[in-house]
Amino acid sequence: MKITVREAAEMSSGRLLCGNADSWITSIVTDSREACPGSLFVPIRGEKTDAHIYIPAVFAAGAAASFTQEETAVPPDSSALIAVPDTTAALQRLAAAYRRRYTGPVVGITGSVGKTTTKEMVALALSARYHVMKTQGNQNSQVGVPLTMFQLNADTETAVVEMGMSQFGEMARLARIAAPQFAVMTNIGISHIENLHTQENIMREKLHITDGFTPQSVLVLNGDDKMLATLRGKLPFHTEFVGTSPWCSYRAVQVESQNGCMHFSMQHDGKSLPVTIPVLGMHQVTNALAALAIADILHVSLPDAAAELAKYQPLAMRQQIHEAGGMTVIDDSYNASPDAMRGALDVLCSFPHRRVAVLADMLELGDASCRAHQDCGRHAAQAGVDVLVTIGKEAAAIAEGAHEVNSSLPCTVCSSNQEAGAYLRKLLKPGDTILVKGSRGMHVDEIVSGILAFA
Repeated sequence: MKITVREAAEMSSGRLLCGNADSWITSIVTDSREACPGSLFVPIRGEKTDAHIYIPAVFAAGAAASFTQEETAVPPDSSALIAVPDTTAALQRLAAAYRRRYTGPVVGITGSVGKTTTKEMVALALSARYHVMKTQGNQNSQVGVPLTMFQLNADTETAVVEMGMSQFGEMARLARIAAPQFAVMTNIGISHIENLHTQENIMREKLHITDGFTPQSVLVLNGDDKMLATLRGKLPFHTEFVGTSPWCSYRAVQVESQNGCMHFSMQHDGKSLPVTIPVLGMHQVTNALAALAIADILHVSLPDAAAELAKYQPLAMRQQIHEAGGMTVIDDSYNASPDAMRGALDVLCSFPHRRVAVLADMLELGDASCRAHQDCGRHAAQAGVDVLVTIGKEAAAIAEGAHEVNSSLPCTVCSSNQEAGAYLRKLLKPGDTILVKGSRGMHVDEIVSGILAFA
């Protein structure tokens, strides 16, 4: 990116307090440690820290400018200070204005589960024809999406932007910033139901991703999701459904798992395309279908897009498979929700030999938490888990649900990662397949590291 200080002030509705208005800004940072010559620093006020205290440090590092909600600090030399009422809102206004300088297609990705994986697959499929800019990691928040917009440049031919929300109004705000003309909605689960109260509210809020749609826009929906399937024929813009249902326009048939891969045939428009993706689980098939649908909509050769998807590699802590000490460890420790937990259990139970599920609390489920954890326990027992280990107060209900289905299923309830790690050290043996999954706040990546260390 390259804008002047004057442009940054105008685009953010800010007021230049001091400094050279003609200085160039070449990057936007919210982390003071990333400040460098050409940076515009956006100090965010958080619950624990007000980043305004780092303004002197970023200027010492050579930053060109900084937003501020305070007008007392005077930077040295020609460094520019731009006064704004709210730095986060100013960042969002600046990002929205910068986004509108880009004229290529933007694809938004949302859903309760699978956003990051689908974003990666969509970007990979589109790369068969285009130079793609995509969200880095899971920068899908009220700050992350604006920062993603500044990665748009003259080389970008299409952009894939992950868009998350947990509160009322957040998706509408992100849609104003990213302005996607195309979008994918992976599913409607109960993540963040503590804040949004019902699945209907979650779906309604996520549909705000289409706020800026034009007559040429397309929304891709998961037809196998019960909530999304109810939208069939009810939306005022073009929709395409992906899934295994006969009425889906991009449909997977002859689905098989073999040697760590999912193989299926995609039927679309009277034609059939063989597809192989090097990950396991029906949810991954749906993610791949969405990627192929977007590729087709944006005029990418489907065989070429499928060839790119065959190269897909899962991101860290997202169903990464490790082989160690004769054991197979499925590291799905990044995060957890009921739908994702069930999908991961199905993947675990596709493996032979003894299947050990290490499951921690799923957070932010509110009043639905106990039932959701019990349901996952029932699913674990029905799917064929051989040993169940739970971690955390909420996850104890997983064991309760599992015992409702199979009272003889070995279940151990642990209160901490340390307790679980010590138990697993004694339990595990060569030949075992171990799934580790829990909400990010449970830090169960520590469990994975511990297993790999002693294996």
